Amino acid sequence: MSNSDWFDRLMAYDVIRHLPDHLKQYIVDQNYTGYTPVDHAVWRYVLRQSRNFLKDHAHKIYLNGLKQTGLQVEKIPSIEDMNDILSKIGWAAVPVDGFIPPAAFMEFQAYRVLVIAADMRQLHHIEYTPSPDIIHEAAGHAPIIADPLYAEYLRLFGEVGAKAMSSNQDFQLYEAIRKLSILKESPDALQEEIDAAEKDVLLKQENLGEPSEMALLSRLHWWTVEYGLVGDMDNSKIYGAGLLSSIGESVSCLQENVKKIPYSPDAVNYAFDITTKQPQLFVTPDFRYLIDVLKEFARNMAFKRGGISGINKAVQCGNTSTIVYRSGLQVSGTFTDVIADAWNRPVYVNTSGPSNLSFAGKQLDGHGKDYHKEGFSSPIGLLDDSLIALEDMTDAQLKENQIIVGESVTLNFESGVRVKGLLRSVLRREERIILMSFVDCRVTLGERILFEPSWGVYDMAVGEKIVSVFSGAADKDAFDQPSKVSRTRTIKVSYDDSKKALHELYGRVRRYRNGDGPDSLLSEVLERLNHEFREDWLLRLEVLEIYEKESREPVQQKQIRAYLKQLAAENHEYTKLINDGLNLLHGGKE
Repeated sequence: MSNSDWFDRLMAYDVIRHLPDHLKQYIVDQNYTGYTPVDHAVWRYVLRQSRNFLKDHAHKIYLNGLKQTGLQVEKIPSIEDMNDILSKIGWAAVPVDGFIPPAAFMEFQAYRVLVIAADMRQLHHIEYTPSPDIIHEAAGHAPIIADPLYAEYLRLFGEVGAKAMSSNQDFQLYEAIRKLSILKESPDALQEEIDAAEKDVLLKQENLGEPSEMALLSRLHWWTVEYGLVGDMDNSKIYGAGLLSSIGESVSCLQENVKKIPYSPDAVNYAFDITTKQPQLFVTPDFRYLIDVLKEFARNMAFKRGGISGINKAVQCGNTSTIVYRSGLQVSGTFTDVIADAWNRPVYVNTSGPSNLSFAGKQLDGHGKDYHKEGFSSPIGLLDDSLIALEDMTDAQLKENQIIVGESVTLNFESGVRVKGLLRSVLRREERIILMSFVDCRVTLGERILFEPSWGVYDMAVGEKIVSVFSGAADKDAFDQPSKVSRTRTIKVSYDDSKKALHELYGRVRRYRNGDGPDSLLSEVLERLNHEFREDWLLRLEVLEIYEKESREPVQQKQIRAYLKQLAAENHEYTKLINDGLNLLHGGKE
């Protein structure tokens, strides 16, 4: 199947088809045939271990959620198979290339779409990978969304996060984290490269400055969606994807040396480090409380408060932002200046460079970036000596105030801003005035000139106050906002002949387990392992599992066990993995 055919099939799912274009650019081909037999074996090992441990230590929805989201133990899931099932609960999944920018990640969630990093962790990172992979995304995030209340929390978090103001420092930190995660998952990365990348992450964390809304929200996301515990403080259960997908930290996180803190809005004060295990975790009593805390945090965000504080955040971030007038008019661009009065109320705003005007998330005809290519500026507030906001005036009230289309008009605002020119048009939406256009217009504030007649048409936004400020353009597709896509791409691992030969052995055992192969196949595989791949432990475990299940080859079973125990004793990195694998076999069931 070609990439275009695969993408067309993905677009057949209703939730995905309605994604805006600026999000669709992040979607990549899962390339399912690129997964090796070793990749499937790693998935199988992690899922079997996780199910065995998490059936007692994860939120009660976890095991049922695995089934409800289409995840099978025996093979890595295809995104299409997942979507066939996710669509039944109003969600979908799309594959992406590793970490994507937080704002895009959040916005996908707002549309009820899980982003799935399609890569698979390497065998030497089987317990935990610093890079997002399909185990983390599919087996970590997906099962818990089977709980309707938690699914709503994820959607709401995405909705709030998509509006959060971010800074250039946030993106630089994201880039540093992405680079580090890619290097750590690369088999060819030099240790000095990894050390340098770790130092860069720490440096950018230390120099982040005052945390932006996105930085603070990322902390809430980390301590809940990624590393959250739920229930009683003395008997909490795991629901965070970072823990559910780590067969190492899912065990260690419940130990007493990891401090447990009741979850509250104070969690935003705890920064996190992706390079190490977490020294503390937060416990929420239930998923409803997650929503309550998120709403409490959101009440103080710029998109809720608007006003001078929100506009100042837009100016400080230096990126495309949107302010919303009380009339409903949305002005999008890079805000460079705001004038405030003696009571610290905003009275005039400026953008620099391409800007556009929208209403209800749709660009107004004739008011795109090409038209407002030099920027946009406008007053905010009430007219002097007026008891009614300009946006609320009827045509009759406009006439009473000598505001007549086709005639010279003077608007004196309470702030002292004066707009004087020939009124060319008045634009209404939902019975409110949102925009007035003037020609031969001069705008002043005392002696200060804000707009000259020679500058062209003066399009004046109408609104008593700014009710909301949020990150990005109101109509992102029309604005054609350049998304901050990382320059660093994930590394696709290439394999030498030796690794390909090992993959072939894994594939033969996999096919045998599915009923394809003679009885002698396993002995032949063991002989190859003993001569060529003495360090491999996972395939030996799989062969031992089949022998035990079929109750045959007791001598070879004993030899495999002895060899695995020797490997565990001599290689500390294998000790827990091998012992957990043997214990699972000894238990006789998952």
